[in-house]
Amino acid sequence: MELRQLRHFIALAEEEHFGRAAERVFVVQQALSGSIRKLEDDLGVRLFERTTRRVTLTPAGAEFLIGARATLASLEQTLERTKRAARGEVGRLAVGFVSGLAFGGLPEVVRTFRTRFPEVAVELLELTAAEQEEALREGRIDIGFVLLPVRDPALTREPLWRDPLIVALPSGHALASQETVRIEDLRDENFVFFPRHVRAAYFDQVMNLATNAGFQPRIVQEAIEIPTLLSLVAAGIGVFLPHRFFRRLTLPGVTYRPLENAPIVEIDAAWRRNDASPVVRQFLAVGREVLGSRMP
Repeated sequence: MELRQLRHFIALAEEEHFGRAAERVFVVQQALSGSIRKLEDDLGVRLFERTTRRVTLTPAGAEFLIGARATLASLEQTLERTKRAARGEVGRLAVGFVSGLAFGGLPEVVRTFRTRFPEVAVELLELTAAEQEEALREGRIDIGFVLLPVRDPALTREPLWRDPLIVALPSGHALASQETVRIEDLRDENFVFFPRHVRAAYFDQVMNLATNAGFQPRIVQEAIEIPTLLSLVAAGIGVFLPHRFFRRLTLPGVTYRPLENAPIVEIDAAWRRNDASPVVRQFLAVGREVLGSRMP
């Protein structure tokens, strides 16, 4: 049995006339007649009662019509879903991200993507950059958002946006009244920051910035989460140098100020080099569109 035979059968059942049914499926009447006859032979049952004036379904034909319609409808749905999957419009996408990006960039990309592709199930996993590289290699995530360079040759990356460092100050601090702050102004301040093993590249970037300004930051308290570090700033324990997009995280007692000549932090998308997933391509396209204006 072939799919074209089902289409021929349904056309004849609905038209009840060989000539009209043949026109509907774009074949000559003789070909349609032969197709129906072969279908009946394959099934071993008579599907139609034929007279000189019309063609009607037998009881077996009426039952077969129900299944034939359901089969074609299911096939058409499967074909359409397959085509949509090839375009990246349906499927599943696991996205890794470092915690800070939940406060800027990532929410806009995910919201836009989900609006455009509602039939793609998006799973978000908060992971460190190192954990994301491992998850990408193992296939546990499809794409990652990282603040560190990706060194694994099996992975590829693309910068999606760049942000400068800023300074977070206790609101009553003398520097909070200034429009901008120089790194030299922080020479005598206490700092709160991540332990180096948590975000080594970020840590080294800030240490090098201070070293070039002639001092070594005095870190008096460490924490691994951004909200905790900002809470320490609000408590007056020290100052902190976050990325600019953390300004969205407003806490009473914390004032953000631009940092003069601040280093730029690059936020990259990373994915498997050999991954041809249409869903990944669509997500990257949305990321470029939404975040492209943030690239200098």
